[in-house]
This record gives sequence, structure tokens and C-alpha cells, in this order.
Amino acid sequence: MHSEIEEFTVCDVCGFAEARTRYGSRAYGKGKDLLVIENVPMVSCPSCGTSYLTSLTLKEIDRIKRDRKTVAVTKSVKVASFSV
Repeated sequence: MHSEIEEFTVCDVCGFAEARTRYGSRAYGKGKDLLVIENVPMVSCPSCGTSYLTSLTLKEIDRIKRDRKTVAVTKSVKVASFSV
């Protein structure tokens, strides 16, 4: 779990010293193979507008996807489709 105190880092794109670390959910796969990973840290830069995942975060996501049978729990969720 992450801290409720806002975290800052240096943006890898523009070098801005107060890029923010934000946390959210990411979905991978679809249907019966859908995996939702919660509390994924993402760097968001208010200076250049870029948002990205760090290499450490991507490695952890790969590990979670690889070990999903032992690290994930099954939850029932409502799913809606966006339509124009």
C-alpha cells in the first residue's frame, strides 16, 4: 500500500523536479483472462504533461502477471462498456 502523503520525483522526460507519483488500477487481458492490478504507481508530470510507468514498476507488473495464480484473488466486479 502507498502513503497518503503526496510523493514527488524528477520527471524522466523533461527533468521537472516535482512530478507526482499517482496510484491507480491497470487492466491486462480480457474476458476470463482479465487481470486487474490495483495501486500501480505512475509518474505524472504537470510541466510536460507526460505520464509513464517506471522500469521497476513494469518489472513488478510482469512478475504479478507471471505469478497471477498465486498472488491474485478473485473478486466479483460490475463492468460497463463505453458507447458513443
